[in-house]
Amino acid sequence: MLTSISPQFLVDDLDAAVSYYRDKLGFTLEFTYESFYASVSRDGLSIHLEHAPKAAEDRAHRRENEHLDAYVVVKGVRELHEEVQARGARITKPIGERPWGSWTSTSRTPTDISCASARVRRDPRQI
Repeated sequence: MLTSISPQFLVDDLDAAVSYYRDKLGFTLEFTYESFYASVSRDGLSIHLEHAPKAAEDRAHRRENEHLDAYVVVKGVRELHEEVQARGARITKPIGERPWGSWTSTSRTPTDISCASARVRRDPRQI
């Protein structure tokens, strides 16, 4: 039985990534290992960060084509959006209903990790 999953994001600057997740996105640092690996968590979910820079071409391609690194289903997407926006997170797509029926907000970290926070419902009272 699966109980959780921890994606591993490759980052150019581990310290900057940890600071961004903590200060802008509200995560807590769980651990760091030898200056190249860390884990952050929020609401019982964790993300692992590894210092392993991406090629500039890969980053440009992912930005231009709006590739996501994670799609996170949340309760209270509007509140989460307002919270991280107030913290200074870089929002690349403001909150809104998408054609596929979910309400999403997309942000991108300074290390080019792109995540969409979503509530999969058509009824706006449930976002």
